[in-house]
Parts: sequence; C-alpha cells; structure tokens
Amino acid sequence: MWLVRLALRRPLSVAVMALLMMVLGALSFGLMNVDIFPSINLPVVMVVWNYPGLSAIDMERRMVLISERAYSTTVNGIEHIESQSINGLGIMRIYFQPGTSIGAAIAQINAVSETILTILPRGTEPPQIISYNAANVPVAQLNIYSDTLSGAQLFDYGLNFIRVQLFTIPGFSTPAPLGGVGRNVMVNLNPAALYANQLSAQEVGNAVAQQVIVIPSGTAKMGNYEYNIDLNMSPDTVPEFNRIPIKSVDGTPVFLGDVAPVSDTHQPQTNVVRINGRLATYLMVIKHASASTLAVVDAVKARIPWILATAPKGLKVALAFDQSKFVRAALWDVVQEAVTAAILVALMVLVFLGSPRSMLIVITSIPLSILTAFVGLKLAGQTINTMTLGGIALAVGMLVDDATVEIENIHRNHAMGKPLLVAIIDGARQIATPTLVGTLAICVVFFPVVLLGGVAKFLFTPLALAVVFAMLTSYLLSRTLVTTMARYLLPETAEVHLGTGVWGGLIGRFERGFERLRESYRSALSSFIAHRNITLACVALMIVASAGLMWVVGEDFFPKVDAGMMRLHVRAPTGTRIERTEWIVANIDHEIRKIIPPGELEGISDNIGLPVSYDLAFYQTDSIGPQDADVLIQLKPEHHPTAMYQARIREMLRRKFPNVEGYFQAADIISQVLNFGLPAAIDAQVSGNNLASDYSIASRLEAKMARIPGITDLRIAEPLDYPAYKVHVDRAKALELGLTQQQVASSLLTSLSGNVLLQPAFWLDPKTGVNYNVISQVPQQIVNSVASLANTPLSTPGPNGAGSGQPQLLGNIASITRTVDPAVIAHYTVQRVIDVDAAVSGRDLGSASSAVQRAIDSLGKLPPGTRIVIRGQSQAMRQSFVTLGFGLILAIVLVYLLMVANFQSWLEPFIIMMAIPGALAGVLWMLAVTGTTINVESLMGAIMAVGVGVANGNLLITFANDLREEGFSPAAAAIEAARIRLRPIIMTALAMILGMLPMALSLGAGSEQNAPLGRAVIGGLLFATMMTLFVVPAVYSIFSRHLRGKRERDAEIEAITMPGA
Repeated sequence: MWLVRLALRRPLSVAVMALLMMVLGALSFGLMNVDIFPSINLPVVMVVWNYPGLSAIDMERRMVLISERAYSTTVNGIEHIESQSINGLGIMRIYFQPGTSIGAAIAQINAVSETILTILPRGTEPPQIISYNAANVPVAQLNIYSDTLSGAQLFDYGLNFIRVQLFTIPGFSTPAPLGGVGRNVMVNLNPAALYANQLSAQEVGNAVAQQVIVIPSGTAKMGNYEYNIDLNMSPDTVPEFNRIPIKSVDGTPVFLGDVAPVSDTHQPQTNVVRINGRLATYLMVIKHASASTLAVVDAVKARIPWILATAPKGLKVALAFDQSKFVRAALWDVVQEAVTAAILVALMVLVFLGSPRSMLIVITSIPLSILTAFVGLKLAGQTINTMTLGGIALAVGMLVDDATVEIENIHRNHAMGKPLLVAIIDGARQIATPTLVGTLAICVVFFPVVLLGGVAKFLFTPLALAVVFAMLTSYLLSRTLVTTMARYLLPETAEVHLGTGVWGGLIGRFERGFERLRESYRSALSSFIAHRNITLACVALMIVASAGLMWVVGEDFFPKVDAGMMRLHVRAPTGTRIERTEWIVANIDHEIRKIIPPGELEGISDNIGLPVSYDLAFYQTDSIGPQDADVLIQLKPEHHPTAMYQARIREMLRRKFPNVEGYFQAADIISQVLNFGLPAAIDAQVSGNNLASDYSIASRLEAKMARIPGITDLRIAEPLDYPAYKVHVDRAKALELGLTQQQVASSLLTSLSGNVLLQPAFWLDPKTGVNYNVISQVPQQIVNSVASLANTPLSTPGPNGAGSGQPQLLGNIASITRTVDPAVIAHYTVQRVIDVDAAVSGRDLGSASSAVQRAIDSLGKLPPGTRIVIRGQSQAMRQSFVTLGFGLILAIVLVYLLMVANFQSWLEPFIIMMAIPGALAGVLWMLAVTGTTINVESLMGAIMAVGVGVANGNLLITFANDLREEGFSPAAAAIEAARIRLRPIIMTALAMILGMLPMALSLGAGSEQNAPLGRAVIGGLLFATMMTLFVVPAVYSIFSRHLRGKRERDAEIEAITMPGA
C-alpha cells in the first residue's frame, strides 16, 4: 500500500516515470536488431578436408577417421562428431557442450590438424575450419549472369571482385560463388605426345612447378645505388607457358606446348547453376545468427549499384529468393496482432466498465508496459523478433488484468458511497496481495525455460523475458499510474446514471443483462455446491477422459510454416555425370512449371553437383556428387498451399522419373533455423561393424517403413554403388621396368584430377593482380574409355635421369576391372552409420516415429555390435518434450509454493490449484478442435496456462476468506465471493482471450509458428475460468471449515506479545 499512497502524494513523479518509460522504450526499440528469430548460438565447428581424386573409402580411412580420433583425444568439450566422406572431400561437424568457447575449440582443432598432416596422404593441405551455426542461413541469392560473358568469367568476377565489395557488411558472409567454373591456367596433357616424347604426366607437372616459381633474387649495390634484382620467375601471359622447356633430347628442347598446349580456361565443371532455365552463378547472402536479416539484405541491395558501376560490360546482378520480404511481413503481422488485441481489449473494458475514462486508465498500461519491456529486452541483449513480439502480443491481454481488477474494485467501493480518494485507497488495499500473487504466478511459470536446451532454449527465453518484463511493469503501473489517473479522471461522486442516448441505452441494457447473468450464476453455483459430490465427480471424470485426447491430437516438434518456398533434392542414379544430371533437372523444372501456375511461381534455381569444397561448410545440403541437385522453388505471395504442390511434384517424379530419387527439405528461413541442420524429420540410424551388413539391414527397414501411412520422402542417405574401376598394379613387373607405385599413382592423379596438391604452381594475372592455379591434367573428353585409361603414359628412368628410359603405358603393368565404391560414408561419433531418412506428411511426427520404432523392433535380433537409433527431428522433439514436461510439473510446484507463502496454508493453495487440471484439459480440447498438435509451442502454452489459470482463483479465495472473517459460512462465503468477483474474473479472462485471439487465428505470414501457443492458452483459460467459477468454490466449501488462516495466527501472536498479556 505504501506504493499507492506514495503515488497519490507525488502524482508528478508518476507522470515523470511514465514519460521516462515512453522515451527509454522508444529509444531501446530503435536501437535493437530486427530479425525473424532470436540469436541461436550452439557451439558447432565445421572442418572440411579436401583431396581431389581421393575416393570416399580412402577419404574416410586415411583422413577423416584419423582426424576424428585425434580430435576426440585432444580437443576439449566435444559433445559428439558427425562426418561425411565423399569423393575428394571429408566434411566433419563437431558439436560442443553448451558454454564451450568456440575460439578455443577452433584453436585446438587447428593445432591438432597441423600435427596430423604428416600421417595424412602426401600433399594434404590443412583443412578449412569454420565456426558453424544453423541460424547462419542463406537469406537471399545474389544472381550473377550475362548474355555475353562465360561461366568462368562470371565465377571469377563474383569470387574476386563482387565478394570484396560486400564483406564489410556487418553480420554478412558469403563463400565462393555457386555455379560456373573457377578460372585456371590449364596444361592440357596429350597422352600420345607424352608417350612419343617419353614423358609422364607427373614429369610435366614437376617441370612446370620447377619453372613457374616465386623466389626473390634480392638486391645488389652498384655505384651510388642499390638495385632490386628481378627474375622472370613466371610468364607474364598464358601463351608464354607454351615456350617453357621441360626436357632436352640430344640438345633439342621439348617445349611444354609440344606435349601439353596451355590455355587460359578452367578445370572440368563440377557445379552447375541454372536460374529460371538460364546458366548462371550466384553468391549466397548468409546472415550471421546475431545479425538482422533485414539489415543484411538491405545493405546488399544498397551495394548493387556500386557493383554494376564497375562491372564488365554485359554482367548483370540481381537479388533473388529474398527472404527479408517474408521476415518483414511476419514481423509486421505480429505487430498487427498486438494492436488488434489491444483494440479488442479496450472495447471489452469499455463495455464492462461503461466509462471511456475508466477504459483510458486501463489501456494506458498497455503501451507503457510494452515500451518498458523493450528496455528490459535491450538490456538483456535480445533483439526484436517474432518470439519477443509474440511474447508482447501474448501479454497484451494480461497487461490490463491488474489495472482492470484495480479500477473495477475502485468502482465497486465508489458505488458504496465512499469518497473517491477513500474508494481508491480501499480498492487498492483489498486487491493488493491477490494481484501481486497473480502477477508473480504468471511470471513464475516461465522459470522452467532455463531448463530447456538446444534451439528451444534460445527461442523461448526471449519470449519469457518479454512477458515477465511487461507483466511486472503492468503491476507497477496498476499501483501507481492507475490510482493516480483515477484520482484525476474519475468523478468525485459515483455515477449512478449511465448517461443518455444510444450509448447510455446500450450500457444500461448490458448492465441489466449482466446482473441477470450474475444472479443466474449464483443460482447455478448454489445448486452445484448443493450437489457437490455428484458434480465434482462428473468434472473429475471429464478431466480424466480428456487425457485420452493426448493420443488424438498427435505430436510434432514445431508447427509447420508455409513460407511459399520449397527445396527439392534430386538424386539421379549414383555416378551419373553432371551433364546428364543437368539434362534431367531441366526436364524436372519443365514439369514443375506445368504443375505450378505462372501466376504463382516466382522462380526456380537449380544447384547441380558439388561447389568449391569450403562452400559445403556454409549451408546444409545432401549433395554428394555429380548426380545430386538442389532445386529451390519460390512461390509468389498469393499462392495455394505449398504442401499441395509438394504432393503433386512427388507424384510427378514417381510417374515420369522412376529412376530419380526426389525429396523435400527445409527451404525457408523459419524451417531451416528450427531444424538446426537436422537432415530429416525421422532418421533411423543403423550403426555396426560391417558396412554391407548395415546397408542390408537399412534396406529391410526401408521396406518396412514404406508401408507406414504418412511416411514420405523415404530414402537411404548413403548409397554404396558408385561406379568405379579398380587399377591393380603388378608391383613386381613395374619394378622390373623401373617404376614405383608412387610414380604410377602420381601420374594417374595428375592425368585425371590435376596436380594442384602434389605440384602446386600459380600464375599472377598482371592486369587484375589475382593468382590462379596452373594445373596439369588430361582433358576429360580424351579419357572416355577403359582403353584410353590404359593408355596413360608412364616414363621409366634411364641412364641419365628421369624420363630418358623406354616409355610405358599403364595397361602394360596393371589390370583394370569394374567395381563399385561407397558414394559416401557417414560417421556418428567415429562409428560408421547408414541413415534411413523420411519425412512425414498428413500425420503427426510422434505417431509416425512410434510406428518406425515398431518397424525397427520387428527386424528381430540384430548382429552383435549393430544397433538402430532414431535421430533427426524426432529425437530432438522427444528430448524437448521431456524437458517441457518436467518444466510443466516444476511450474505447478512453483505456483503452489508461491501461494502457500501468500496464504500461509497448505490447503488453500491446493483448492486454487483445482483449476489446473481443467486448464490442461482445456488445452487438449482446444488443440483437438483446431487440429493443432502437441508441439514445443503448445506445451509452452500449457505451462503458461498454469499461471493464468490460478490468477483468478487466488482473487476469489482471498475474498471468500474476508467474508469468513465477517461470519459467513464456508458455502455462503464461497458463493458470495464468486458472485462479487464474477465481473473482474470474466473481464480478466476475456481480456486474455481477446488478447491472444489474433495470434491463435494465425492470419499473417509465418503466424502458424506461434498459433499453437495462443490456442493452448485460450483453451486452458476457458476451462480454468469455469473451474474457478464452479469447482474452486465447491472445494472451498468442503475444506475451508478446517482452515486456520494467517489472520488467526497473526491475532494469536499479537495477543501473546501485547503488553500485559
């Protein structure tokens, strides 16, 4: 009460406080980052090993496995390691325990990687080590295309010139361009010419590396000057390479151009990008987890005119697949939900109180509480996002609770004939403790958020903070600003007449109708209490029966969001060359355009094959070779449901492309962040000691899963049938001819994959200042058969050195047989695994996951050392549900203990808690009626319903205790307290329901994400209110006769401690 009295004595101080809330809130709002989600910082490091030409099986055994064992021994804080070994690439994802320093982890990984280089294949370079975050997602594509420039020119300009104009944008990063080909100086080896000149590919590579050097000569002092000595270390132009001598035969030099014409071109293409059917390249616009999507995309847009101003003639740049539009729309829709909720609440208050002045007093709490919440969020390091704004929108209905109860009680005391100031003080005093406990109960239920882990922790902590800051502010305002405004805005004498005119007539009819409702309620409650044994038993039966709805509504990890974007992964038969894959994808694009009307299709982007190695550390893809492609499909804002088009595309692929595997992955920013890089909704992971046996088990499981309703996009992620040829060298025969295995292998590597690792050489373009690799390689079109492979020339040493002996061909010392290799080998914490991945359509994830577990169990006894674990989103969902379930129990316990401290009774809080089972039943019924699943959002709503559900019960029991002090019987006190408090109970319940209604309706972009939370709270509140109005009074009438309240204890202690006692 001291706060109320201080506010009434110092009204200008209260006004200053309110103005400071406005100014600081607006300032904080303007300084905060804006994005779709809060910053999600889970410590993960990506390590990418690169060795062109190395098979997947050798990459696993000779590089990745060694790395995993080394990291697991010497790097601290590792939670688990995942890796993929594919042809030429080893991709490792190292997850660390929460709180681990990423900087220290990267330093340790780098040190260990340098240490193990000596035991890795010769020429291995240190890996790319990148701090990874699933929230660092591509938010747009900067397309680079031209009608006149080649793919190599587009790639080169994007890599070396456009990127350097963008990297200074805060929160922005982009790896090498996707699509196109990197510019290189290619030494095009001619096998026939090599054989004729008794040379091997390895010798040509060595000669180029020895002739194209970067070794300074130093300086010389001559006379009065000191001169720089410059050597012609490297040719100034590419044609000059053809004049480099590589061998001398009888005094006649053999020039490089004689056996390997040199051209300024590119290596064979491994990555093709098609944008709306046009060959192009693009830079991924990736925003960091802590950066704003809107700020990053807007900054990139602003740089485009600068880029075009200095670009070569004919080069065009355009921003596509811009997700900032969706982010901006989603944020604006959340703001609109909050404004709509505030308007609905204001109208409700106006109708119930019948006074515009009272409505103004009540709704003033809303903007001030929201602005103060922004101050708290800014100080806590949070951003403006759908979760913080969702928390604000969620709290709008509750922000007026304290003010509504306060002003209604002032009206009630004023109507008794008390002077206004007395009515204000008495009204504030009567509800001081109940409103404080009710506010704290809503705040306390958010404490279990600290128990959450993974993505859920980072999502719901800002939401909880937003609600808590706003609720505490609303209570402060109800004790200060509301009483002060009431002092100056309400009339000195109570308004007996409701006014004249249409408005007065409407309010009069409402008041008369409400009084009839109040009397009808009193009669109904009296009857309910009179037959409490039967009625309470029926309510208990209804609640128990409602528990069965848990198996009806189903379970999902997060709600599905339709952002109008699809990502289709296409996999042709394993080993399909990239040219054939491009043709297949072009046909698929054509069929997609038949399915999606032109008026709804924004664009299609194809990313075929594998990009530059380190690009794979920046975005999630299932591509493992030239047979793979990611097809990104952007719909226009006005479109039919994305799920409908996905179903039609799946059917088209089954019908027209039976040999092509196609499945959908997370495409939009919301789905990518919420999935946190998980490959599929369900990932049945088979691990064992034998890869072939594991694959056989995975195939049997795949067949069983295919019969499960709702399972779609089913596939085995690791094909083991990549076509290969085994070159078996007869070492004895080779030795007779003076050849070693190293010479044979080096010549093959140089011929087929280039010598970039074994004999690195570089050429500096004097015009641009950019260094390019000089790569010796046989043009791919020459090695087009087993015979041409067998004709790879090998040189034997002669009397006077290498290459002077009798030339040999590979086929003379080796046999070549056809075989198959694994296309990819996956590890989970150093153990080989085979993943059976699947999505879920038309069914909830929980029941589908349970059906998959039954399919696993039906496989029978597995070989020793083999096990199957369900991972993916299903595993993350189970872990989150366990945490949230424990959080729900903890919330109930905390609220109960809070009320025990308030009432100084173990029983009275238990009576109030009778509303909670009803609230939870209401949550289930609302989810069932609206077709919403139990997910992380709706479980958070259930936790919140616990706090909301007991707030009104606390108020009712407090008044019933006051009436008991005046001599009322338990039943009479319960009935009368319920009758008196009916108006504020209905008002606060309606305020919360109307406040959450816009969120629950999910009418805006991306609003499906928070809709389950709003629906759960509304359902819980509806049932909790009915429990408070009927069950709580009935239970109170049974047990209150045995209660010994805190007032009785206080009186007893005072009687003992009084002087003379």
